[in-house]
Amino acid sequence: MSKMYQAEHVDHKSPTGAEKDGHERRGSIFADPAGRHQSIVDMTQNTTGEIKNPLVGISKDDLLRDVELYATEHDLADALPYLRKGALVAQNPTGFETIEELDEDDRQVLRNEKAHRWKHPKTLYFTILLNSISAAIQGWDQTGSNGANLSFPQEFGIADTGACEGLGTCEKNSWIIGAINGAPYMAIALFACWLSDPVDDLIGRRGAIFIGAVFSLLSPIGQALAQTWPQILICRILLGIGMGLKRSHCPSLLSRECPNKYSWSLVFNTGAIAWRLQLGSAFIPAVPLLIGIYFAPESPRWLIKKNKHAKAYRSLLRLRNGPVQAARDLYYVHAQLVAEEVLLEEEGFSKNDNFFTRFVELFTVPRIRRATQASGIIMIAQQMCGINIIAFYSSTIFQRAGASTVTALLVSWGSGMTMFVFAFPALYTIDTWGRRTLLIATFPNMFWTLLATGMSFYIPESSLAHLGLIALFIFVFVALYSPGEGPCAFVYSSEVFPLTHREVGMSWAVATNNFWAAVLGLTFPRMLLAFTPQGSFGFYAGLNIIALVTIFLFMPETKQRSLEELDYVFAVPTRVHARYQLTQALPWWFKRYIFRNKSAPAPDLYHFDSAEAYPGRTSPLSAKK
Repeated sequence: MSKMYQAEHVDHKSPTGAEKDGHERRGSIFADPAGRHQSIVDMTQNTTGEIKNPLVGISKDDLLRDVELYATEHDLADALPYLRKGALVAQNPTGFETIEELDEDDRQVLRNEKAHRWKHPKTLYFTILLNSISAAIQGWDQTGSNGANLSFPQEFGIADTGACEGLGTCEKNSWIIGAINGAPYMAIALFACWLSDPVDDLIGRRGAIFIGAVFSLLSPIGQALAQTWPQILICRILLGIGMGLKRSHCPSLLSRECPNKYSWSLVFNTGAIAWRLQLGSAFIPAVPLLIGIYFAPESPRWLIKKNKHAKAYRSLLRLRNGPVQAARDLYYVHAQLVAEEVLLEEEGFSKNDNFFTRFVELFTVPRIRRATQASGIIMIAQQMCGINIIAFYSSTIFQRAGASTVTALLVSWGSGMTMFVFAFPALYTIDTWGRRTLLIATFPNMFWTLLATGMSFYIPESSLAHLGLIALFIFVFVALYSPGEGPCAFVYSSEVFPLTHREVGMSWAVATNNFWAAVLGLTFPRMLLAFTPQGSFGFYAGLNIIALVTIFLFMPETKQRSLEELDYVFAVPTRVHARYQLTQALPWWFKRYIFRNKSAPAPDLYHFDSAEAYPGRTSPLSAKK
């Protein structure tokens, strides 16, 4: 840590002479004890919603002096010219045109960052591709088990319809089928997610993904060769450990949206061994992930946390369009981490706290607790909305609706393709509309489409409208889910936690998501028997309304916010956020969109009093100028 940001404890009332000298030498936003204390108060009790940049207020001389110390400490002397430029840009990103240290080539790279959002190095796109492949493993397993549900229960004598009615074993068998389907997700929730943090700390994020890929390669093969249903169950538990290790590190925009993932149940619908091929096919995407992760750069943020700043800079050079961008991001992330360390130390916590301590801090430190709450809401909502009814059991649902095996697989494939196609709008809307807006727009519509799906089961099976309307409403439901809750859940959860708690926070979020996925997988076969399809779909339709209310009241928007800005967003008390939504945001929405009053001024909970950390957004202050 550079001298300017060292965070030793300070007596706010009467610092010693040495401390005074140190503060004057550092010249940071924490330069004087009173200012430092007030900054911490602002961050922990942000009732006004102000967003701040930790580099604002530092003189140019002090900033450049700290850059030199930083470069010396971390063996970055060769990068010092770019670090000077990068620090100045990080301090004033919207004013880079006036920074005299930049040449025209530097300015053009920074202009392109805003004007050409899709112009990035191939390495970055390669990393994104690996994230998509990682997400595909879960999607592939879901479609494989979805199709296999039509045949493997009969193979092992655990079918929950037909002959079991005479034997009185239907209820027992439905729980076994549910346990097999939900096993990977329960393994993720109870074991794999909590292994992610220590494994990440030991071998890095690339290493964790590699180990996860090994499990994801071998476990499906084990399922395909299983001779009893308990053997399938064990292999699926091992598959869950693999999926959990990589899933905490690979939140991807295309999570669950792998192209053609639902086509594989049809391809492997080959008679008696169909279920073996369908369950075993999940190893296929693990192969390119296993090979490709070797060539991907390690996470720069992880390297910085491990005090490997020179390696982090080399990694950023592969992921950015120019050295000034790489140096800017390197120095700014360093500043963020130090500011967060100061925050935690002021509240009595240490950056060296062990995993258990950091887990407790998820629920005890106000800023982190609100992030934990928000990520828990969106992760539970992904299961409450009912998407995994379709992902796990669509083939079973369509068969219950009177479709043949091939027709059930075809319609399931159609719902998968619908999910894939309608995920593409999220590439644009997730950063323009925002995560929260997408969720609030789609959840009411997911409610009525699920309800309509359930009501369609009342239509006599002899009518063509019976299966047609069930398929139609499921397709519409999936189309609404794909650009909303689908990509938003993991994107949102991956960005809300401070860097000091990123791994343990994502472990919590993924564990929450997969626990409820396991509950759904376990209970839905029994729910179909007890509630009938009409009651089952109606139940999950109602959960969409509950999810909508909690998202509206308790989830802040994170669109286009830097990590440091999010520290202030999540410092706003929950009750302040909820009161604002009810008393200001909701009335404004009715005035604007129901009563068509276009002149009604939009309320704003957050107030910007400084430059933002990254370009690409216009600061309200600079806009006024």
